[in-house]
Amino acid sequence: KLGGVAAVGALAYTAYKRYNASQSVAPSEIPATETATDKLLDAPTGSAFLPPADDQAANDALGLILVRSMIAVARADGRLDAQESQAIFQKIESLGLDSASQNLLVQEMGHPVDMDAIISSASSPEMAAEIYIASLLAVDVDTAAEKSYLAMLAARLQLPPALITELTSQVNELKG
Repeated sequence: KLGGVAAVGALAYTAYKRYNASQSVAPSEIPATETATDKLLDAPTGSAFLPPADDQAANDALGLILVRSMIAVARADGRLDAQESQAIFQKIESLGLDSASQNLLVQEMGHPVDMDAIISSASSPEMAAEIYIASLLAVDVDTAAEKSYLAMLAARLQLPPALITELTSQVNELKG
């Protein structure tokens, strides 16, 4: 049930660790041969990246936030293509929600994007990184509208440019 949430947490946690390391050492000291997914780190449970495993409400809430952020970026260009819809449906199914909750999320796919709600759900810089990385995972950024949406999302989440670069690198390595 935590698979999708934990995977997003691991990606964001690894990118965040690499970003923090790059802020404290000269760029030439960071190994160039290491790709983003070579050393994917599990986010510690109970951290800002991943609630405790026994806190089902917190895990469900995080999963819903991440799915909503995926829906928002996928709808940024005014349409949901088949690949975007499939990624979101898979994420919804991985949450293990009851059918009423799943139906609610599917209905949200047809509603306008509420960026303010997504931004206000980022209760920490770590959560902001997870929201951004979930958004990157939902789409192949292939339209100007998606690029603009992600730029606005990053700005509103107050993500530093170097962290955005690291998060993007993590996702690009994963997508191959």
